[in-house]
Amino acid sequence: VMSSSSSSALEMEIFQYIDAHQSDFIKDLKEWVAVESDSVQPHLRKEVMRMMALAADRLAALGAAVNLVNLGSHQLPDGQVLPLPSVILGELGKDPQNPTVCFYGHVDVQPAKKEDGWNTDPYTLTEIDGVHLFIRNLYGRGATDNKGPVLAWINAVETFRALKLAMPVNFKFVIEGMEEAGSLGLEKLLEEESQSFFSDVDYVVISDNLWLSNKKPALTYGSRGNACFFVEVECGSKDLHSGTFGGIIHEPLLDLIALLDSLVDSTGRIQIPGIYDSVAALTEEERKLYESIEFDLEEHRNNCGVKKFLYGTKEEILLHLWRYPSLSVHGIEGAFHEPGIKTVIPAKVIGKFSIRQVPHMDLLVVKQQVVEHLEGVFSKRNSPNKLKVSMPLGAKPWLADVNDLLYKAARRAIKTVFGEDPDFIRDGSTVPVARMFQTITQKSVMMLPIGAADDGEHSQNEKISRHNYIEGTKLFAAFFLEISKLH
Repeated sequence: VMSSSSSSALEMEIFQYIDAHQSDFIKDLKEWVAVESDSVQPHLRKEVMRMMALAADRLAALGAAVNLVNLGSHQLPDGQVLPLPSVILGELGKDPQNPTVCFYGHVDVQPAKKEDGWNTDPYTLTEIDGVHLFIRNLYGRGATDNKGPVLAWINAVETFRALKLAMPVNFKFVIEGMEEAGSLGLEKLLEEESQSFFSDVDYVVISDNLWLSNKKPALTYGSRGNACFFVEVECGSKDLHSGTFGGIIHEPLLDLIALLDSLVDSTGRIQIPGIYDSVAALTEEERKLYESIEFDLEEHRNNCGVKKFLYGTKEEILLHLWRYPSLSVHGIEGAFHEPGIKTVIPAKVIGKFSIRQVPHMDLLVVKQQVVEHLEGVFSKRNSPNKLKVSMPLGAKPWLADVNDLLYKAARRAIKTVFGEDPDFIRDGSTVPVARMFQTITQKSVMMLPIGAADDGEHSQNEKISRHNYIEGTKLFAAFFLEISKLH
């Protein structure tokens, strides 16, 4: 175990190297952002493949053993068959004395076009001064989600090599190119590798999310799941004219509106019987985590452009975003939605809604509760129409223990680099990959974000600040040292 004075001298040396090589690290990010590795649009699949090859080369240059695993192909709804990008399984270092940390990231991106409202070309990394003089932002698709964080991790590993320092931990890498399109093929690969590639992994780190604030670092220890539902009401085989049939038939859209309206009340509380039964009670220790969190209610309200939230306090807002389930209605398929008037009675309509579930809620139980509730509401309407309820997609929630060694090490590294303790946060949205790694590898999983709350992932003008990218690189390097001290 290193003494604290020698470890701080080592940290200083590492941080100085990272500061001195900022422009190289930004050049690398520029090169990666320039690849249009959009996994959503079929015509760009070749670019995703090119991006995987670039990432593999970069790991090989570190001295890592790189295995590009072929996942075959997949069929699109239109019948077109496309190759799936290979997944990178990389490893560097096999010292049995050292702990092994596995890093997950992805190098594919969401679609982006300049005319969507970008101020700069989305595939040219552009550095612009922020509102505050000391903040410089690096704009480009993938800058924060997820090319920046993947490179920051690689930069941190490279720093130890460049300074000829002994590697404090063994590294493993899982880098994919289909995350934005649902991580096709990843789960099967993880299952196949659980006894081999993952057998000696101690910890899994994912850096694919954001802080809750623009300035204060965060560690993420949980995310909600998501159960998506279709509720379909059908009266006949064809649309009807409201002049000829209006007033004498049970209209499917009226049935559907009644069904959707029965799901949530005006305070946001879900009206499905039993849905809250298995939600864990809030502990005192957990409540305390919420008090110290830096979260600007007004800023959050302005960001989303609404007049007022359902709740008035920071704690209530975060509790309802993170640890209580929510239900959102997303739309109605089959109804007339173009501008103007069309006096049609649609023959079949499909309502779409989803429930973000939280730990201890069982997907199959949730499905049963939804079906029973909707069937009950429907039967009271005495409608002759056909009702069909289905759950096409279900992703489970994820929760880690904040007292785990992994979180202790990350907390110390954050304190070293940023001079303050992180916020312990959960994610209101779903991070299937965290749950997947935890379930399949049975190792402790942590989400260690380096992007700020206003980075705009998936949005126009996505960015990572120079500060977050470079300090994030230092954070990963400090984290390697902290993990090695635990062993």
